[in-house]
Amino acid sequence: MTKFAHEGPSRHLPVQVSTAQQGLLLLCMVASEVWDAETRPIDFVCDRESRRDLNTVADMEAALADCDVLKTLPSPIQLPCIKVHKASWERKSAQEKRRDIAVSLGALTGSVRVVRTLSQPGCASTLLERLEHTVNNYLHIVTHLDITGSVESPVLSCSPQSTHSLSTVLWTFSRLLTGKLEWLMADLTHRCPRR
Repeated sequence: MTKFAHEGPSRHLPVQVSTAQQGLLLLCMVASEVWDAETRPIDFVCDRESRRDLNTVADMEAALADCDVLKTLPSPIQLPCIKVHKASWERKSAQEKRRDIAVSLGALTGSVRVVRTLSQPGCASTLLERLEHTVNNYLHIVTHLDITGSVESPVLSCSPQSTHSLSTVLWTFSRLLTGKLEWLMADLTHRCPRR
């Protein structure tokens, strides 16, 4: 039994925490750091630092390097559409751009959820859960941005491609965030209060 100097007779045994519990704790810590997009959507649009802080893809890539178990996924994950013809993208309305990004995020989170349920507990499952949570955060933010206009049926802007490589999934997700999503934010900066 471990006694601590500030305690009287020991009433507490040291707690051993499993890897899964550590992963869950890390996920909770990350989730607690995520800013509340629904209450202040303008912060996401106007504060590039907030967007950078929310982007944890590099952390997930580092965790993937430490996860020997996860070389090939048990099922393919649908990749988000990241290729864009700049001129045609600029002709789209903000509503169309948001829909394009939301459809890609929705397809990605659905695919990740399926693969996560097929994965064995451990670092692979924890990493997939973290990815699913992160994609869902972005999906929530994008769908709650204050953009007016007609709502059309969601449709992918590319032919869907899939991969068994989580490294490829993370790379493509990162490109979606730093490409299309950042371009949409640039379109919306006119709404930001002047400092």
